[in-house]
Amino acid sequence: MLLKTFGWSFAITVAGLALAGVLWGWQGLAIVGILSILEISLSFDNAVINAGILRKMNAFWQKIFLTVGILVAVFGMRLVFPVVIVAITAKLGPIEAVNLAINDKAQYQELVTSAHPAIAAFGGIFLLMIFLDFIFEERDYKWLSWIEKPMAKLGKLDTLSVIIALVVLLVSAMTVATEAAHGAGDKSATVLLAGVAGLITYLVVAGISGYFEDKLEDADEESEETAAAPAKTGNGAVVGLAGKAAFFMFLYLEVIDASFSFDGVIGAFAITNDIFMMALGLGIGAMYIRSLTVFLVRKGTLDDYVYLEHGAHYAIGALAVILLATIRYEIPEVVTGLVGIGLIGLSFASSVIRNRREGKPGESSEAQSEVARGV
Repeated sequence: MLLKTFGWSFAITVAGLALAGVLWGWQGLAIVGILSILEISLSFDNAVINAGILRKMNAFWQKIFLTVGILVAVFGMRLVFPVVIVAITAKLGPIEAVNLAINDKAQYQELVTSAHPAIAAFGGIFLLMIFLDFIFEERDYKWLSWIEKPMAKLGKLDTLSVIIALVVLLVSAMTVATEAAHGAGDKSATVLLAGVAGLITYLVVAGISGYFEDKLEDADEESEETAAAPAKTGNGAVVGLAGKAAFFMFLYLEVIDASFSFDGVIGAFAITNDIFMMALGLGIGAMYIRSLTVFLVRKGTLDDYVYLEHGAHYAIGALAVILLATIRYEIPEVVTGLVGIGLIGLSFASSVIRNRREGKPGESSEAQSEVARGV
């Protein structure tokens, strides 16, 4: 099973490292390897979040996530995205931006760095909304109950997460404005616009996917009640709704992946300015995150270790805070990776302790395994 799940990742790793060695020699091979490890360490929590969403999707959309999704992740976020950012911020054409990335890597890195406040504001607010909506929801299992119980009560106010996100955005923008008053360039308007764009993106994508997910659950309940005619129900509305729901959840997954990619792309510039080395190294790492996501779904790990999803969402909250803080302060990427891995590790340990206390060996649910076998 391990080879089946990670087979493509292993194959692409070998091919990618071989290509790096041929194109750039031993030094390039080492850089690509380091970038791959960087991506895996920074995005491990992303795999847990992805698994929580992917397990709701059927086998077809799980395959789409691994094929079309990986193309979007590698070429879109790791190669095209940095070029687009430079083109927009420097008011250049796409061809000029690519030419700059190839022939003047120092200036290219400088332009990407100057765009960091907008990137951090967009990604930070988007991820903060994911965390807030999770922490404000009433859940069957509570990991840090002293936090989650009062937060669930506060979550009965429907707009609270949006209000908090806007307040955080205003504070971030005012912090940038204060820094500008001491001689730095004023990017408060940029931070505000990017943050609002991140909030709108979350509300639109999450709202649409949630709508279709709710309709899918309603249809499933109706099909259970009318089990006397399973063929009609199975080949009718339920399948159509599943497709729509899965499509918008796929879009939701891609936006989440994009937000998680920000720190990896920015951190990669500390290692190399070559966008092709960057795309290859981060792309290999992204493949492992995709494979790990499917592995978690197939093993039913989130069902067996009930606090794992909590830890991943706390890691998302920490990443959101770190991203917003990097608008003004420089925070090493290793801190981001260690915080995420640490929180997930603690939640995994808590889940193991809970299973032992309740006498549960941590076996995967049969239903979940059946869904995953179709991948």
